[in-house]
Formats: sequence, structure tokens, C-alpha cells
Amino acid sequence: MRVKEGNKREDIIKAAIKVFAKYGFYNAKISKIAETANVAAGSVYLYFKNKEDILYQIFTEIWEELNLKLKDIADSKTLSPIEKVNCIIDSTFDVFESNPALGIVFVNEQNHVNDTWNDFIKYYDSFLDLGETVIKEGIKKKIFYSDINVSVFRFFVFGGIRHSIQTWAKNPKAYSLTDFRNGIKELINNGIVIRSK
Repeated sequence: MRVKEGNKREDIIKAAIKVFAKYGFYNAKISKIAETANVAAGSVYLYFKNKEDILYQIFTEIWEELNLKLKDIADSKTLSPIEKVNCIIDSTFDVFESNPALGIVFVNEQNHVNDTWNDFIKYYDSFLDLGETVIKEGIKKKIFYSDINVSVFRFFVFGGIRHSIQTWAKNPKAYSLTDFRNGIKELINNGIVIRSK
């Protein structure tokens, strides 16, 4: 009986993340992705149309995972708005913690994905919308300040997270992702939470 080989599609995705992180999307070659995945170059085309399709699938998987996690957090009846914000930050960092190469691809190639595939933006927007819902819930419950510009806040926080991931991913030994996540949570909690006098 022939032993089933590993999941080639998954191997190609993992290899592409490494190649895109090292060379950048535009300089990456399908042949290098195939070599890194230890598959024939022709095998890549059995699973993906081209390298754009591979990149699209990488981002689809990232954003689908983040959206599923964030939806569970936003819908929770047991978490307070403060706990939800902290969980959102943790969930986002968790996706990249064990894979700095994915962090580099996420930060460096996000704009390429947004500019190329308009249908992809729904995942990105949904993530930000769910985060905004949590902030509005905190405002409604008088836990967060009511004068927060939620639209500005959502981009500010996400931008901070992206920059933190980029800084860490480029040199994981020099920077602690735990310090980044805890620092962001502290800044947000001290900045938007109403403190009793």
C-alpha cells in the first residue's frame, strides 16, 4: 500500500510564505517556491493558477481565520468590551507568533492584495467592522469614552499592530511580540477606558 504523502497544497503555501518573505512577491519565482516545497514546478500549477493565486490564498486564509476568531469574540456574552479588545489584540498576534515569515508577507504584501483583488477587501473590512462594533459596545455601556472617533481609532490600532508585527518579524530575536501586544493593550486600555475618580 502506498503511503499518502503530505498535503502538497499546504506545503506549497508554507514554501511560498518563506519565499515571499525572503525575496518579496515581485521577485519570487514559482520554481523557487516548488524547490522550497520539495515538489516539481508543475505540481504548483495543479493547485494554483499562478503566484498571484498563491498570495491571494495566503491572505484569504489569514483573514478568514482572523474573522472567525473576531466574530466569536465580538458575539461573546461573557466577555466585557475591555476583555474583547484584549482578545482581539491577542488573536491577531497569535496568528503570527510562531511564523515571522508570515508576518513579513502580511505587512509587505497586503497593499498588493488589496489593490489587485477587490473581492478580497470584504475580509479586511469585516475584520475592522467587527473591531469597531466592540468599541461601540464599550461606548454604549459607558465603559469607553463617548467622544472616541471610532473610524480613526480602528485604523490607528490596526496600523499599530501591523507596524509592531513588521518590526518583530524582521528581527524576532531583538523584539518581543509579547511586549508589543501587552504595550498596545496597555495604551488602549489607558486611553479609552473611563476611569472612576
